[in-house]
Amino acid sequence: MISIAQPLCGVEEGKAVLEVIASGQLAQGERVTAFEHRFADLCTVKEAVAVSSGTAALQLALLAHNIGPGDEVITTPFSFAATANAILQVGATPVFVDIEADSYNIDPTLIEAAITARTKAILPVHLYGYPCDMERIEAIVRAHHLVLIEDACQAHVAAIAGKPVGSFGTGCFSFYPTKNMTTGEGGMVTTNDTEIAERIRILRNQGQRERYCQVALGYNLRMTDIAAALGLVQVEKLETFTKQRIANAAFLTSCLAEVVQTPKVLAGYRHVYHQYVIKVPQQRDEWAKKLHARGIGTGIHYPLAIHQQPFYQASPHLFRISRAGEPSRLLVAETVATQVLSLPVHPALSMADLQKIVEEVLELCG
Repeated sequence: MISIAQPLCGVEEGKAVLEVIASGQLAQGERVTAFEHRFADLCTVKEAVAVSSGTAALQLALLAHNIGPGDEVITTPFSFAATANAILQVGATPVFVDIEADSYNIDPTLIEAAITARTKAILPVHLYGYPCDMERIEAIVRAHHLVLIEDACQAHVAAIAGKPVGSFGTGCFSFYPTKNMTTGEGGMVTTNDTEIAERIRILRNQGQRERYCQVALGYNLRMTDIAAALGLVQVEKLETFTKQRIANAAFLTSCLAEVVQTPKVLAGYRHVYHQYVIKVPQQRDEWAKKLHARGIGTGIHYPLAIHQQPFYQASPHLFRISRAGEPSRLLVAETVATQVLSLPVHPALSMADLQKIVEEVLELCG
């Protein structure tokens, strides 16, 4: 079976973890600090703060910007539910704005119509590793004096004209095993605001500015040295992994672009292909079953838009849908959720794997 994802951890990662175990310093320590410095350099920002997950990164970024009850945060309905969940977890209200049909990212032309007196922040998601239209989004943020928080959990080293995602606003990253690099579990917040970074460091560590001196109501959302040791090895491999993902995606696109909708990439945008997503207008689920039967793993990211999830359907008072477009629905997001299909693109694929993927998709296309 050709898997849809495959973490690549080798001897170096194992050695790094064993060194931490032998040291006796398993919790947040020197390796976490070193990983933070390295990741800040990678994203060309002043500060990076390591946390326990990508969800923790989102939650702490919101809290550090004093976003909470009574505030609204504009975001996409088409993402992993953690994006909106983090907004709810701080007591704020997610406001869903529809997406672009080709990039699957939030549609910047619909954002301003969703802004109210309660709007505090815009939280775009660089979905599948493709950057949002940050020029337009930044302009809206400046014009309305809003906070910009980037969900870059799928977009390590994605960039626009050489500027990495996570450096436009406050960036949030995930290092879950299926991501483009991993620490097993973990996350990172990136920022050029030293005050925001300091707030996050306090909040992640039980509200302590220093040991046993609590200055805020905080959380236990720290990263371990074991995870950071993995990250320090993985981050040095990330560019190699990324170039291979891009090469694999280029091959798939060259073979499939005439028969299915393949990923959009504008000039100057660096797509890092956390997922390689095609659009199957009809019988998407049947395609997934047939490809699996033929030895090719696929993924559906995502089969429901966030507002269609059972929890959100049962709790309509917790979120708001922008009325800028369809009166009561997020039509593009709801339609795309029935059509997207992720094909394997990870760096462990062989040329034989890629050729088999192409052959089987072409066969399904007739």
